[in-house]
Amino acid sequence: MSFLNNGGLGGLSALYPALIVCFVFFAMCASAFCAAWVYQDCKRRGDDPVVWAFVVFAVSPFIGLLIYFLRRSEVKTVCAACGHRISVTANYCEACGTKNEREDNPMMVKQGTHHLTFILGGIVSMALMLVCLMGFIVSAASGNGINTNVTSGSRVWNTGVILDYGTYRNGVWKLHVKSASDGFVKEKNMTVTDADTQMLHADISCGTVPEGATLILWLVQGDVVKSVDVTNLSEPLAYPLNEFENGKVYVRLQINGVEDAVSEIYIK
Repeated sequence: MSFLNNGGLGGLSALYPALIVCFVFFAMCASAFCAAWVYQDCKRRGDDPVVWAFVVFAVSPFIGLLIYFLRRSEVKTVCAACGHRISVTANYCEACGTKNEREDNPMMVKQGTHHLTFILGGIVSMALMLVCLMGFIVSAASGNGINTNVTSGSRVWNTGVILDYGTYRNGVWKLHVKSASDGFVKEKNMTVTDADTQMLHADISCGTVPEGATLILWLVQGDVVKSVDVTNLSEPLAYPLNEFENGKVYVRLQINGVEDAVSEIYIK
């Protein structure tokens, strides 16, 4: 599978958002086709077609159709004597007792599945929806079209997993990483307003550091790339920013096996 590797959404191949958009589009098409078929089926059975069509469209075709088939009424006809709605298979009207002349009832004539166009449209849409989903999963798992370069001047994306909690308020980035896939990168876009006098301050501690594990702090702005090993800081770090220019700078933490890493980072 080829990728439109043009940076996409800041380091993400353009194919990924395209797959997501296509997945949502085909999912809505599948819901619309199924809702249309349910609408027609409800009219044949005397149920409320608008309500059931809305349920199927809103809930999703899979769950909506399951609910509908578990709930839908049998096909009914009208008693010629009293007008009461009765099953087309009933021998007598349950209201007045009149015999139901089934051989003369046009609804008893065997018919094929109705509105096949809606059914086929729903099946094709579901198949395309699943293709888009599988394409996204396989592509993400392989890492193709995803920028994972920690020294990159654009956004870094990860294909691993992380258990963390973080906030960014008033220019202060607080992050607590319980655990993460090896090499997972957390980043925050910060602003340098006076590179000659400002410094990046980082108070970082690691609760569990297995042998060979590291926590690396990266500062990236264009072609300027700096890194500091902050695995075992004895005191808060104050890093000068005079090699950078005023403007945005990527502040990244690369987690390589450490656990319970707590950090507070800001520029001042």
